[in-house]
Amino acid sequence: MEPPPAPPAPREAPARHPLHEDLHALVTGTLIVALGVAMFGKAGLLTGGTAGLAFLLHYAVGIDFGWAFFLVNLPFYLFAWRRMGRDFTLKTFAAVSLLSVFSLLLPHGIGIDYLAPGLSAVLGGSLCGVGMLILFRHRASLGGMNVLVLYLQERLGWRAGTVQMGIDALIVLGALYIADLPRVAWSVAGAVVLNLVLAVNHRPGRYMAV
Repeated sequence: MEPPPAPPAPREAPARHPLHEDLHALVTGTLIVALGVAMFGKAGLLTGGTAGLAFLLHYAVGIDFGWAFFLVNLPFYLFAWRRMGRDFTLKTFAAVSLLSVFSLLLPHGIGIDYLAPGLSAVLGGSLCGVGMLILFRHRASLGGMNVLVLYLQERLGWRAGTVQMGIDALIVLGALYIADLPRVAWSVAGAVVLNLVLAVNHRPGRYMAV
């Protein structure tokens, strides 16, 4: 009779990223997202979450996306501190601040004469997804709704996925007042591309974010 197979060896906890790697990731990730945001803005598209709210403010009242994004995220840091801890909150604040600055500066360094909405949705969504992936792997985010829905799920028992879907739906409906239906449809396509990048590349077991 064969002996039972030996249990798998315990998995060692991965080493944390040193500070210089985290700093490099914050700058690189937010710069890539800023380029994706510039492509969305050139084609008049938007996305979900706090970035979507910032785009709504940008299109509705003319405030720069960078300032709108920074201001919209301010109320969510309390939720981040309680739900995700100090280090995550500080990195997220740094990422949001960097993205706001890069979004303000990037138009002064790059000019795009024309960008079709469909191409903007694919390229912009892909770039934003890659940039966010870099941030996630260094225990940072771009703040906003994902922190809020996790907090509401923990405190009130509301399902995070359902709340997130409802918030994004309201943002898209709000866009119908300032954008035509084709641009809203392309905005939805861009959000799908972004989330596909995250879904394919950010799975538990494939990479341990530290």
